[in-house]
Amino acid sequence: MTRIKGSKLTLRKATQQDAYDMYYWKFEDPVKEAKEWNGPYIPETFHEKEEFLKAWDPDEEIMPGTLDMLIIEVNSHFIGAVMAYWIDKNTDWLETGIVIYDPQYWNGGYGYEAYYLWLDYLFQTTGLHRLGMSTWSGNHRMMRVAEKTGMIEEARIRQARQVEGKYYDAVKMGVLRSEFYQ
Repeated sequence: MTRIKGSKLTLRKATQQDAYDMYYWKFEDPVKEAKEWNGPYIPETFHEKEEFLKAWDPDEEIMPGTLDMLIIEVNSHFIGAVMAYWIDKNTDWLETGIVIYDPQYWNGGYGYEAYYLWLDYLFQTTGLHRLGMSTWSGNHRMMRVAEKTGMIEEARIRQARQVEGKYYDAVKMGVLRSEFYQ
């Protein structure tokens, strides 16, 4: 079972039980504060709990032997997830992401540690040359976490995202394997 221990947290393979936690934070949490940062311009399609649980696949891989998502936990408490998805598998263009749902764990270095461990896992288990991420210019936390892991801004699409009636830039960042392990 995939399990990566950091100094503050653990990244681990998702279980069926994690689907209940994920569902809570995505659909039942009355505040849904994480959505203010994580793609607020993307409408969240509601799913009935049974449908969500049935579709949950903790064994999904982006490549053989490499999971597409790991759970972030602190002291056995689910706080979020790291994930990866293909932009273009033919050219090995993989994007990564992180969501810490529980706001009690914001601003404490948990996001940086989880994201760094995630990028290291992806580079260690694949032959990928580059990893990227996409966000919006209003998500200063994500851009700072990405920068701390060695990512650099590679593209900025001006005023491409609209949040609460205000336009923000779309931001793409990336890191090469050789840069990550300098």
